[in-house]
Amino acid sequence: VETRVAGLSPGQPVTLRAVAADDRGCLFQSCAHYRADSRGELHLGTDASHGGDYTGVEPMGLFWSLAPAGMEKPYQRLVPRSTGAPMKVEVLVHQGHSPPGSMPGPVVAKAEVQRLFTAPGVRRIRLKEGVVRGSLFLPPGDGPFPGVIDMYGDEGGLIEFRSSLLATHGFAALSLPYFDFEDLPRVMKELKLEYFEEAARFLQRHPKVKGPGIGVIGTGKGAELGLSMITFLPEVVAAVSISGCSSNTIADLHYGEMTLPGLRFDMKKVNVSDSGVFDIFEALDDPANPANSPSVIPIEKAEGHFLLVVGEDDRMWKSSLYAELAIRRLRQHGKENFELLSYPGAGHRIDPPSTPFCQVALDRVLGVPVVGGGESKAHAHAQEHSWGKIQEFLHLHLG
Repeated sequence: VETRVAGLSPGQPVTLRAVAADDRGCLFQSCAHYRADSRGELHLGTDASHGGDYTGVEPMGLFWSLAPAGMEKPYQRLVPRSTGAPMKVEVLVHQGHSPPGSMPGPVVAKAEVQRLFTAPGVRRIRLKEGVVRGSLFLPPGDGPFPGVIDMYGDEGGLIEFRSSLLATHGFAALSLPYFDFEDLPRVMKELKLEYFEEAARFLQRHPKVKGPGIGVIGTGKGAELGLSMITFLPEVVAAVSISGCSSNTIADLHYGEMTLPGLRFDMKKVNVSDSGVFDIFEALDDPANPANSPSVIPIEKAEGHFLLVVGEDDRMWKSSLYAELAIRRLRQHGKENFELLSYPGAGHRIDPPSTPFCQVALDRVLGVPVVGGGESKAHAHAQEHSWGKIQEFLHLHLG
C-alpha cells in the first residue's frame, strides 16, 4: 500500500495511526511519528518514522505493527477468519507526536484502505470429499494450475487466508484442516496419514490441477505433517516447511502398519513469567536424543524438494536446530534436494507479508499466552522476503 500525505506545513510533526477491527470486533491499532518535508508532504515509501511503534523507512509499518488496542485483551492475533470480506484499515493523520497508547492530537486527514485476500475471479469451493474437509481456492481462468495443500499448526480449525492468497498468485490451493473442524476429531490425539493421502490424491486428480506432482506448505505442526507427506506419499513432490520439526511431535502418526510416535512436551520445562506468559522453548523432547529416534521423519526417502523456512528467534521451539538436523540427515544420505531460508530476529509464525507481528499470542489449545519470539521489524522483513521465495520454489518444482 502506498501512503502519502499532502497539504501539511513544512516540517510539521504528525502521528500516523492505523486502526482495524477483527471479525469479533476486537480493535487493533498502530502509530508512527513523521515530519513533513519542505513541501509539506510525506511519503511512507521514502520518509522515515522517528518514533511510535517502529522507526525507519517502513512503507508497510503501520500494517505489520497493528496490535490489540489498550482496552482490548492483550495477546490477540489479527488473523482474518473470513477471506470473502476485505479487512478494513483506517489510516489517520494526527497533529503532533503522541506516544503509543496516549490520546492522539486532532485528526487532520484520514482514509480507509480495504485489504483483499482474494483477487477477482478466484473461486472458493467448500470440500466434503470422502473423509477430506477444507476449502479449495482456484485462480481465475481455465488452468491447469500448480496444486498446493496448505496447513497450519496445533490451533486446529480451518485457516484460509494463505490459501486464498496463493490462489490469487496462480496456485490451486487446498486449505486443509486436520482436527477441530466439522466432523474431524475435536483434539489432536493421533493422526492417520491416509487422511492426508486422500487429500493429496483428490488435489492431484482435480481437472484444474497441473500435476503430475503437487506441493505442500505448512507452519509448525502443519510443516512437520508436510515433511511426512513428501516422505511417504509419491503425489507430493515439493514441501515448504515453515518453523517445522524434523521429527513427529505431539500426536502419534499412523500410516498402514507404521507408526511415528509423537515427541511430547514436558510441562516441568515450561517457564512462566511474572505476567503469566508461558515460554515453552525448552519443553519439547529432544529429537537429537537417540532414545527419540523412532519419532524422526525419514525425509531422506523423499524424491521431491524441500524449502525450510525458519526464524532464528523462534521461541515456540527450536526450529533452527530442527532445520539443521533435517539438512544433516539429507546430506548423510547424499542428498542436496533442499533450500534453507534462515532469518535473524524472526519469530515462529512466518506468515504472508504485512500480517501483523505478534510476539506473544494466546494459545488456542493451552488457553494461555505463549512466547512466539521475534522482533517486529526483522519478522516483518522475513515475511516479505520468504513469501516471494516460497512462490518461486513452488513454481520451480510444480511448473
